[in-house]
Amino acid sequence: MNKFYIQGPTILNGEIKISGSKNSALPILFLSLLSKSPIKISNVPKIKDVTIAIKLLTHIGVKIKFSDVIIFDASHLTTCQVPYKLVRKIRASIWLLSPLLIRFKKVCIDFPGGCSIGSRPINLHIYGLKKLGAKFIINKNYIKVYTTKNLQGTIIYMPLISVGATITVIGAAILANGITIIKNAAREPEITDLVKFLNKLGAKIFGVGTSTIYIQGVNKLHSEQYYISPDRIETGTFLIAAAISKGNITCTHTNPNVLKSVINILCSTGAKITCGKTWINLNMYNKRPKSVNVCTSPYPGFPTDLQPQITLLNLIAVGNSIITETIFENRYTHISELTKMGAKNKTKKNLLKCYGVNKLFGNYVIGKDLRSTATLILAGCIAEGITIVNNIFHVRRGYERIEKKLNSLGAKITLI
Repeated sequence: MNKFYIQGPTILNGEIKISGSKNSALPILFLSLLSKSPIKISNVPKIKDVTIAIKLLTHIGVKIKFSDVIIFDASHLTTCQVPYKLVRKIRASIWLLSPLLIRFKKVCIDFPGGCSIGSRPINLHIYGLKKLGAKFIINKNYIKVYTTKNLQGTIIYMPLISVGATITVIGAAILANGITIIKNAAREPEITDLVKFLNKLGAKIFGVGTSTIYIQGVNKLHSEQYYISPDRIETGTFLIAAAISKGNITCTHTNPNVLKSVINILCSTGAKITCGKTWINLNMYNKRPKSVNVCTSPYPGFPTDLQPQITLLNLIAVGNSIITETIFENRYTHISELTKMGAKNKTKKNLLKCYGVNKLFGNYVIGKDLRSTATLILAGCIAEGITIVNNIFHVRRGYERIEKKLNSLGAKITLI
């Protein structure tokens, strides 16, 4: 069951409850290893990446119960060896480095996997851990990290803004001796979510949401309960679904404050957007969106994880536009598939010129990563005729029940 059969076109209308954030849930799960006391985590999305993370954690000795709430007990870990077959499936497995190093003074892990959207080196993770006192042995297939004493707080200037490396350093510095200062730190809301969680456990982290984060090392973390924030990328995906289908969608259980750049861009397309404390409505009033130039950048800029979706909007919008992708060099994997559906475009390195067409036409298309597969599913919803989207396992990694949610809005998606 690896394909979606989609009958289009449809106008998508209705209300959607947004799930917990994938990009918060994964670091929160992995850094929970730092506490030897039971932890309860709620609003965890039921997605493939979380399932893989739980398998990884269970392998090293964590006791986990997962229904509506995850009950997490890492009091008795059994190994610091992590199997390659699981590590290669998920990029977030790199966040095992810091907590396992703290718990065992050593860790051996293969290079992480994940979506093939460009070069995603781990050199900044290694750089940060070395600054704190960790030692490395790096083979072409695996990484060994060890330390003979507690990590020591220090000042770390990140040469590039990196969400992943910022999380790795935070995880290592919480139980280190003294104060660690991370300069040029990532500011993404998911890091803020993670820090709120860790501070509830007893960590002392300050300055989150700014480019300088201060961490005062503590002796241990304790037991706590935590509710994961809503997924801003899922929210943006459904808002764009409303815009491209000329529809009217309300996203509930979400946070408009972390989507200001996305809301501003979508307002420029001619959509009417209204917000409450925990909801956002986008109404396109049965009109084609107007094209808009977009450049991705770290938060608070326009997120790279919404670039494929906003590209689809520009490809069916009134007028021409330019998309500039500044984060990943291989994040246009959806373009060749959308071209098969009638999209008109031209790429040059990280620039994509979009020539808006009136409609797309159903075809057989292949998803190649998480966000591009979600984009092809949305394209199928608005295209004339039948679209078959193959490799939908990609979308399972980051979207909870996406076909059921879209069908509740009027889409006609069947799993085949």
